[in-house]
Amino acid sequence: MKSVHTPLPSVELRVPTDEDARHWHHAFSHPDVMEFRGGAPAELSEYDELTARQRRHHAELGFCLYTLVDPADGAVIGFTGAQPWPHDWGPAGEIEIGWRLDRAYWGKGYATTAAQAALESVRAAGVRHVVAMVAAANERSLAVTRRLGMRRAETVITPNGQRTAYCHRLDL
Repeated sequence: MKSVHTPLPSVELRVPTDEDARHWHHAFSHPDVMEFRGGAPAELSEYDELTARQRRHHAELGFCLYTLVDPADGAVIGFTGAQPWPHDWGPAGEIEIGWRLDRAYWGKGYATTAAQAALESVRAAGVRHVVAMVAAANERSLAVTRRLGMRRAETVITPNGQRTAYCHRLDL
């Protein structure tokens, strides 16, 4: 049987704006999107803080969690990029790559394409390796780590909720 390779979609990454907090809040309002983040949508104020933090990261580090935009119509799809791991458990002190997409864009290659683009900014900033913490049950994100060439390095039990997550690593 002949395999068919579907080309990955085009994406655009930008440093989050103040307005992107509202876009992220809307894009991540579907319960499926938040399934591995507690299930309920976050408050708008959390996205206000998150986008502001990402602007600081970009200014100080040269990378951040970027707003992911569909260049065809300018729609905000979600975010992808990297930031310092924000907890004192798990891969503390590491740079984590991550992604979160509006439910309507799942399964179309956007997360992989965007993560590959975001890795370029991380490499350019001189980062030697990244990690990705993924819930053990999150098959879609685990597939993205495989497509990025990441390897599972350890299993972590999260302190809040006692969930199992896998820490993946990628040398840049």
